[in-house]
Amino acid sequence: MKDIPENKTLEANRYDRRKMLSVLGITGLSAISANAIANQEGKKKAGKRTSFLFYNNVSEMKQDNSLKEGDWVQTSGFYEAGDGGNAEYQIIKTSEKPDEGAFIGINNGLIAELANVARINYKMFGAKSDGKSDDGIQIRNAHNYANRKNIPVENLYGNFWIEKSNNISIQTDVNWGKSAFYINEKYNTNISRFRISGRQTGIKINLTDNEKQSFLEQLKSGAKNISELSAYANCLVIIIDSKSKAGARQGGNAHEGKAQQEFFYVEEYGRIIGDIFLEFSDYTSLTAYPTEESYLTIEGGTFFLSGDGTGEQNGSYMANGIQIQRSRTIIKNQWVGLEKGKKDTALRPRSGFYNLSRVYDVQLENIRLIPWEKTRGSKETNVPQGTYGISGSVMMNVLFRNITAEGDNIHWGIFGTNYVKNLTVERCFLNRFDVHSFGWNITITDSEIGQKGLTVTGGGELRVENTACYNNTFISFRNDYGARWDGNILLRNCRLYPFKAGVSAILQYGAKDLDYKYAIGYGNKIKIEDFVIDYKSNSESTSICWIMNAVSVSSYAKSGKLFFPSEIEVKNVTVKGRTKGVRLMNISKPNTYLLQKDFLYNSFDLNSNARLIFENIHLEKSNLGSVHFSLAKQPDVLDNNALVPFIRFKDCENLVCDLGANPAVIEFDNCVISHVNLSPDDKYRGSVLFQNCKFRAYSDKISISPGSILGTSFVNCIVMLPEQLDSSVTAPLSVYKFIEINKFVKYNHINTRLGQDVLSWCKNRKITLSPEFINKLKSHHELED
Repeated sequence: MKDIPENKTLEANRYDRRKMLSVLGITGLSAISANAIANQEGKKKAGKRTSFLFYNNVSEMKQDNSLKEGDWVQTSGFYEAGDGGNAEYQIIKTSEKPDEGAFIGINNGLIAELANVARINYKMFGAKSDGKSDDGIQIRNAHNYANRKNIPVENLYGNFWIEKSNNISIQTDVNWGKSAFYINEKYNTNISRFRISGRQTGIKINLTDNEKQSFLEQLKSGAKNISELSAYANCLVIIIDSKSKAGARQGGNAHEGKAQQEFFYVEEYGRIIGDIFLEFSDYTSLTAYPTEESYLTIEGGTFFLSGDGTGEQNGSYMANGIQIQRSRTIIKNQWVGLEKGKKDTALRPRSGFYNLSRVYDVQLENIRLIPWEKTRGSKETNVPQGTYGISGSVMMNVLFRNITAEGDNIHWGIFGTNYVKNLTVERCFLNRFDVHSFGWNITITDSEIGQKGLTVTGGGELRVENTACYNNTFISFRNDYGARWDGNILLRNCRLYPFKAGVSAILQYGAKDLDYKYAIGYGNKIKIEDFVIDYKSNSESTSICWIMNAVSVSSYAKSGKLFFPSEIEVKNVTVKGRTKGVRLMNISKPNTYLLQKDFLYNSFDLNSNARLIFENIHLEKSNLGSVHFSLAKQPDVLDNNALVPFIRFKDCENLVCDLGANPAVIEFDNCVISHVNLSPDDKYRGSVLFQNCKFRAYSDKISISPGSILGTSFVNCIVMLPEQLDSSVTAPLSVYKFIEINKFVKYNHINTRLGQDVLSWCKNRKITLSPEFINKLKSHHELED
C-alpha cells in the first residue's frame, strides 16, 4: 500500500458494508466475526468512532506506518484478498511478541491484535497450503489461540501439509468440514500430531488411614457407593498397586504381570459407575482425573498419510494422528488413508491414528480408517510388532459407531487396546477387534469382523449380536493372557465364515498350565443362539468345527483350577456351504474346574452344579473316532466343587457322547443317538432320560450301555438297526445293551417302539415278536428286571 497522508488514509481504505461483502463473500464474512458489524452499529449509536481501515492482506496492513494505537483494521485475506484469512484487528501497544497470527507486528512497532472473533480458521493464522511449508506451525498457533479464548475452530475447506509439527493441543470444538491434511510420516515420533486434552489435571487422593482401610474394604465387585470418594464426583479414578502383579502375558512382554490397576467413574455422593474386577489390599497410587462438564466435538476432515515412516526397523511405536486425553469427546465424519500414489512402507509399528488414554465417555463415529501392513514376506520388510489404527488404555464408556477399516492378510489388526471398560461397537467393519488385557463389558452389534478375527480377554458382559466374522474362529480368547473371560457371554444371530484350512470354532480357548497372575476360565454363563457357520468360500473343507474348542489341561499346578460356566446354552446352530456339521465341546477332567457351588451326590440323589443345554445343532455325521461331546475321565475322587453337570441334548441328530464315567444328570430329547458312552460297568453315576429319541448306532461294532445308578428311562423312543450292519449278524440290536428281541427290555420304558427297519429285518427272517416282549416295550419298570 502506498504511503499517503494520514488524513487521507481512512478515506482511501474505508469500504462501506456492501463493498466489504463483495470482496469477502459470504464465507469470508462468517470468518470475521458473527457480531463484529453489530458491535460497530452499537458504537455508532453511542457516538464512538466506527470507521475501519481495510486492507487487501496482512502485508499491506503491516506496511502502513500511519496506523496508531486504537485503530481498528479489517483485512480481506491473509496473503491475498479472498484466501479465507480475512480478519479483524485492533492496533495496540504491548510487550507481547508477534506470532504472526494473534499478534502481528506492524512496521512502526505497534501490534495488530486479532479481535472480535467468535470462531477462527487456519488461514487467519497464516497457513500457506502450498505443499512445501509446514502448515502445522500455523495450525498449532490457531488452536493455542482458540484454547485461550475458548472459541471453536471452523476450517471447512482447504489443503494443509503437516511435516514435523506434533502435539497440537485441541481444547475446543473443531469443524474441519472438507479440509484435507497431508501428514508426512517421515517425521513421525512417539508424540501424536494432535492431542485432545481437558483443562484440568489429575488430583492425588489423600485418605486418612481409617478412610483408606474403609475404601479398600468397599472396593470390590458390586460396589455402588464409596463415601470416602464423594469429594471426587465427576472424576475418573485410577488405583494402582505397583507392588502387586496381575495379568501376566505368557509368551510375550509383561510375562511377570502388570502392576495391578483398576479404574471407575465417581458420581455424586460417591456413587460408583463401572464394575470392579480387581480387589486391592493396598495401593501405591490413587488419582482422580476430572472429566469435563461439556462435550467437545471434532467433526469432519480428511487425512492423507505418506506411509513411509522413519526408515528404522525397531519395536519403538510411532504416532501419526490424534491422541484423545479428554473425557466426553466426540469425533465423527472423518476419512483416513494413504495419499494417492503412496504405499505403506513404514518399518516401525504405529500406536494408532486414534489413541485413547485415561478417558471416560468418548465416541468415534462415521470414520473410514485403514489397518497397517505388517507381514510383507521377508524379515527385512516386516514390521517387528503389531501396528494399529485404533489403540488405547484405561478407557471407559467408549462407543465406536460406523467405523470402516478393512485390509488383507498382509495387514495387522486395526484394533488393539488394554484396560477397556464398557466398550460398544455398532455398525462397524473392522479387519480385527482385539482387547489385549482387562477388557470388561464389551458389546458388538450389527458389525463385520474381518480375517484377523475377534480376540478378547477380560470379563463382565460380552455380547455380540447380528455380527459376522470372516475367520476360522468367531471369538478367540487370547492364549497369552490365559484365555480368560470372567463374566457372561451372549452370541445371538451371528455368522462365522471359515475361510482357510484347519479347525474352526465359535469359541476358542487355549490356556496352558502357566501362572497368569489371576484366575482363568471360560466364563460364568454362555448363551449362543441362532448361529450360522457358512463355508461358502471354503466349501471343500472337511476340517472339524467346534462350538467350544478348549485345549485340554493335564495339570493346573501353576495356573490354578479353571472356573467353569454355571450355565451353557447353545441353540439353533446351522452349517451352510458344506454337508459336514459341527462338534459341541471336549471338556477336561472334572477336577480341572472350580465351580461356583459344590455338587451333591450319593447313591440316592445327585444335585448338579452346572447346566449344559444343546438344542437344534447341525452335528457332523458320526463315524469311528468322532465324538460330539466328551468329558475326560476323572480317575480320582471328585473335589466338592468339581464339574458335575446337568446336560440336555435336544433336537440333535447323529449324536455321539462320551461322559467318561463322570457323574451327571443327562437328558436326551428328540435326538438321533449314534453312540452314548456312559460307564463300562453299566452303573453310571447319575441318571439318564431318553425322550422322543431314535437309536441309530453308526456301527454294529460299538456298545451302547445306558444303565445308571439313579435310573435310566425311555419315553416314546424308537430303536433302529445300526447304520453299518454285517449281514451275518443274528442279533441286530445287540449293540444296544438295554434291549434284545423277544428276550429282554431293561430299565424304564414307556411306549418304546422298534423301527420299521427292525420290523422288516424280523419279517424277512420270519421272526414273530412275542406278546410278552411287546408288553415290555409298551411299559416296563426297572424293578421288573
